[in-house]
Amino acid sequence: MRTYAIGDIHGQFEKLLGAHELIAEDRAACGETEAPIVHVGDLVDRGPDSAGVISHLMEGQARGEAWVVLRGNHDRMFLGFLEDPFTEDPLLSRHVTYLNPRVGGEATLASYGIAGAFSRPTEEVAQELSAIPQAHRDWLAEQPAYHLRGEALFVHAGIRPGVDLHDQTEDDLLWIREPFLSDTRDHGALVVHGHTNIEAATHYGNRLNLDSGAGYGHPLSAAVIEGRDAWLLTPQGRVPLLPL
Repeated sequence: MRTYAIGDIHGQFEKLLGAHELIAEDRAACGETEAPIVHVGDLVDRGPDSAGVISHLMEGQARGEAWVVLRGNHDRMFLGFLEDPFTEDPLLSRHVTYLNPRVGGEATLASYGIAGAFSRPTEEVAQELSAIPQAHRDWLAEQPAYHLRGEALFVHAGIRPGVDLHDQTEDDLLWIREPFLSDTRDHGALVVHGHTNIEAATHYGNRLNLDSGAGYGHPLSAAVIEGRDAWLLTPQGRVPLLPL
């Protein structure tokens, strides 16, 4: 069973188009017509065109593309800010708001025409949030937290080891690092995730991390998963992602 996957996008619209092009080339090479593309979340923040990313993915799904889009922690923070600009996600460090430069929300708002949000009073920024289409808000809120297909479980951050999938919390699916990252047990499926940025997509045997730091100016990784085997897609073709 073949599935394509793309790591954390973080507003990098042009890189997303490039990842989709690599997948199209692999599809053509192997005669693939049905395998879906799973985007593992964090569509927004840090990069220059979060609005373009959301529009592109919405339009693709609307025309019938087999695109699965998962919700990431940054997507949740964006939605939380839109609902209440003074909210603080309980999983963030204390007093770190959505507009903090560490989060990158200012770039997301700028992509919708709301400039200089970090340096202005939140009350003032809140009055301009109508610039963000309700359709974008509704669509983002509807995206699932995980997708199970064959021998692979796609999720943004990871899972709580030893907990049944149906008992996992959204906080863990969107935010977890430890004890997930250091757990070497088989999870029953290959967990394909992002959230924790690393130098390059890496297969750890029981999990596959696709967050190669696109939000910090590094490449956006696209991969193909067949069973529990994976390959990174490059302009030169498939490169095996061998378990460490």
